Amino acid sequence: MKKTCGVLSEDDTFGTITIAEPIGIICGIVPTTNPTSTAIFKSLISLKTRNAIIFSPHPRAKDATNKAADIVLQAAIAAGAPKDLIGWIDQPSVELSNALMHHPDINLILATGGPGMVKAAYSSGKPAIGVGAGNTPVVIDETADIKRAVASVLMSKTFDNGVICASEQSVVVVDSVYDAVRERFATHGGYLLQGKELKAVQDVILKNGALNAAIVGQPAYKIAELAGFSVPENTKILIGEVTVVDESEPFAHEKLSPTLAMYRAKDFEDAVEKAEKLVAMGGIGHTSCLYTDQDNQPARVSYFGQKMKTARILINTPASQGGIGDLYNFKLAPSLTLGCGSWGGNSISENVGPKHLINKKTVAKRAENMLWHKLPKSIYFRRGSLPIALDEVITDGHKRALIVTDRFLFNNGYADQITSVLKAAGVETEVFFEVEADPTLSIVRKGAELANSFKPDVIIALGGGSPMDAAKIMWVMYEHPETHFEELALRFMDIRKRIYKFPKMGVKAKMIAVTTTSGTGSEVTPFAVVTDDATGQKYPLADYALTPDMAIVDANLVMDMPKSLCAFGGLDAVTHAMEAYVSVLASEFSDGQALQALKLLKEYLPASYHEGSKNPVARERVHSAATIAGIAFANALPGCMSLNGAQTGFPVPYSARSGKRPADL
Repeated sequence: MKKTCGVLSEDDTFGTITIAEPIGIICGIVPTTNPTSTAIFKSLISLKTRNAIIFSPHPRAKDATNKAADIVLQAAIAAGAPKDLIGWIDQPSVELSNALMHHPDINLILATGGPGMVKAAYSSGKPAIGVGAGNTPVVIDETADIKRAVASVLMSKTFDNGVICASEQSVVVVDSVYDAVRERFATHGGYLLQGKELKAVQDVILKNGALNAAIVGQPAYKIAELAGFSVPENTKILIGEVTVVDESEPFAHEKLSPTLAMYRAKDFEDAVEKAEKLVAMGGIGHTSCLYTDQDNQPARVSYFGQKMKTARILINTPASQGGIGDLYNFKLAPSLTLGCGSWGGNSISENVGPKHLINKKTVAKRAENMLWHKLPKSIYFRRGSLPIALDEVITDGHKRALIVTDRFLFNNGYADQITSVLKAAGVETEVFFEVEADPTLSIVRKGAELANSFKPDVIIALGGGSPMDAAKIMWVMYEHPETHFEELALRFMDIRKRIYKFPKMGVKAKMIAVTTTSGTGSEVTPFAVVTDDATGQKYPLADYALTPDMAIVDANLVMDMPKSLCAFGGLDAVTHAMEAYVSVLASEFSDGQALQALKLLKEYLPASYHEGSKNPVARERVHSAATIAGIAFANALPGCMSLNGAQTGFPVPYSARSGKRPADL
C-alpha cells in the first residue's frame, strides 16, 4: 500500500524529496443510488490522507448515508482519531448543500451525484473533483465467449439492481451471433419483452424526458408491474430489443435499473459505431465494454479503445464490478468515484483515490547535470599520419569515397594525397571542390546531390572549418534526405534536451575529417556553421551526431600555411581553449585539455607564426594544440566570442569576427 502522508519518496539520483500534506476539510456529496458504499469509500480515503470530511447526503437516502458515515467514524475514534473527523448534515437540502460547498473552511469538494450537483460543485469557486453519469454500451463480437459475456452482463446488471453508474445499459451484438446471445439471455434469467410489453416498459423508463425515479434500483418484476404486466419474480433483467440509436428511444438512455437495451449490428465496425452513439447520450467519458477474443483480436481491442470516448474501456469484464477496479484488472485503481475527464465535464479521467486528496510538496536539491566527453572514435596525429590513417579506410572495406574540399586545396594537390592512396587500393573516389569560405546552403545541397548519385560509403572532409562544416551537413542530408534543414537549425538551451533530435548517423557512410589549418578544431567537434544564401542568415548547428568518426591531424598539411592563416587559426585555438576552461559546462576532463592546449600555444604559436616551415616542431605542436583545444571546446561548449563569430556574416576570417586580432599575438 502506498504512503499518503509524510515523506512519500526520496530520489537520491535526481535530488528530490516528495512530501504529502492533507488538503484539509472535504465536502462529500453522496448520491441516492450509492448512499452507503460511496460514503464509506470517501470516508476511508479521507482518513488515509489525514483529511476531515463532511457529508451532504441525498435527502432520499440520508439515513443510510449518515449511518454508514457514523460506523466509520466510531471505528476511527476507537483507533484514536479526533471525534469530529467525519461529519454529516442530518436534514439535507439543496440550500444546506450549497452552504456547505461555499463554506470558507471547505478546502475541496468531492462530488458524486447528478449532473446538476456536480456542476454546482465545479461552480462553487472551490477546488472540486466531480464525477459524471454513465451510459455503458457493451459490444459482443462473433469471436466472444458467449457464455461468459452473458453471465458477466447478468451478474453486473443485477448487482444493486443496476444502480451502479458503470453498469451496462445496452448490448450491441454482431449479427452472426445475435440469435445465440439472445437465446443465452432468455434461458438464464433475461426476459425478452414482446409487443405491448416493450412499449409499456419504454413508457415507464422515462417521465417527461427524464429518468423515472420510480424504477431506479427496483427489481425486474416490480418494473414490469409498473408497466402493467407481470414476469416471474426470479427474472433478472428486462431486455428490450430495439433498433433506434438516438434520444427518442427510452432504452438508449441510462436506466439505473435491471433493464437492458439490445441492438443488432451487421458487423464489428457497425457495432462500435452504435456504441459510440450510445455512450454520447449522457455517458460520455464514463465506461464502455467489449467482449471479444482478446488474445487473438488485438486489432479489435485497439480499434475499440481508439474509438470509444470513455475513461474506462473494459474487455471481457462485467462493467459494474470491473469499473470500480482491482477485481478483474489489478492495475485499475479501486474506487467508487469514477472520473469521466473533460468529456464528462470532470477534472480527472480516472478512478478517484487517495492520491487525489493530498497536496504534494517537492523538495528539489541543486544538482549537477550529467556531463560527458565525446570524441571521434579515432584521432591520427603526427607528421606523415595521413596515409597510415587512410589504411584504416581500406582495411575497413570501404569501396567508394567522396572527398569534400575547396578549390584551392584541390588545385594545389592536397586532394591528390588522399585519392592516390585510395585509388591504389581499388577504392573509387569522387571529389567535390566547390566549397567556399562560409559555406552556403545551396553549395551544401549541391554536394548532397552528388553524394546521392555517387553513393559513397565514406565521406572525407579535407580543409579548414568551411569544408569540414559543409561535409558534415552534406553527410546528414545524404544519410537522411527526409531531414529538413530548418529542424536541424532549431535553437536549444541544453544540447542534451533538444526539441529536434538529430537522426542516427553512419548508416550509409563514415565521416573522416582531415584538417589543413590549425585552429578550427572542427575535425573533433559536433559543430557546423552554414549560411542560408537566400536570406543571408547564418546557422550554427550543434549535435554530437555531427562528430566525425575519425580525425586526421597531420602537421605536414600545414607546413606551408601562410602567416595570416597561422595567426587567425592560432588565436581561434586560444579562444577555444579559454572559453572551454571558463565554461559553465567545463569539467575536470575538458580542463586538462584546455590547459594543455593553452600551454602548447603559448610556447609554440609565436615560433610557428614567425618561422613557419623552418620550425616544423612548432608547426606540429600548434596543429596538435588546435585539435586538443577543439576537444575541450566540443565538450565544454562555446562562449560568447565564438557564438558572435558564428552568427555574424562579414566576409572576414572567423577569428576576426570573434574579436581576435593577429596583433594580439
